[in-house]
Amino acid sequence: MTRAPQKRRLETRARLLEVAAAIVQEQGYSGLRVEDVVARAGVAKGTLFSHFKDKDGLLAVLIGEEVTRLLDGMEAGGTPSDVAALTARLAPHLDYVAQDRVIFDLLLRYSGTTAAEPDEVVAASFIRQVTLLTGWLQTLQAAGKARKDQPPELLAEGIQGFLNHVLGVWFCAEHANDASPAQALAPYLQAWLQPPG
Repeated sequence: MTRAPQKRRLETRARLLEVAAAIVQEQGYSGLRVEDVVARAGVAKGTLFSHFKDKDGLLAVLIGEEVTRLLDGMEAGGTPSDVAALTARLAPHLDYVAQDRVIFDLLLRYSGTTAAEPDEVVAASFIRQVTLLTGWLQTLQAAGKARKDQPPELLAEGIQGFLNHVLGVWFCAEHANDASPAQALAPYLQAWLQPPG
């Protein structure tokens, strides 16, 4: 039987997350430095590392919490009525990830997509996204608004692949075409999901 974590340890972890979130709010994810977090929190570096493996581990918690919040919002909106509405529903997630390359890199690395360093919360958010998309696609298929020649799970995984592709191009191309990530995603989803006509 394991002992429950001490109240002080939980308070310290919460304080570290609170301080890190404030720094991210001020300077972005790329601007987060361990030295700044521990200085503001009034703890030693060792204390931070006793709670988080490294800076990326701390970032994974913050990013995982935000992705979870975004997924909650996507779910709360119900099933989109068509592919355009589906694209619009994905826009807040795309906008969030597109704001800082650190978010994109960390999500890919910690999702297990690159088989590097899976993080439980981040990996769960990718699975949750595919599950959510699968349910939406089942409804759209039944309504004749999405192709029926492929299983909804496969189509959902394809959408997730397109999300990663669009974001990868977004960061590589330095936003050259001025289209938002959601605008860049739209033609892929139209081509991928359009029923044969």
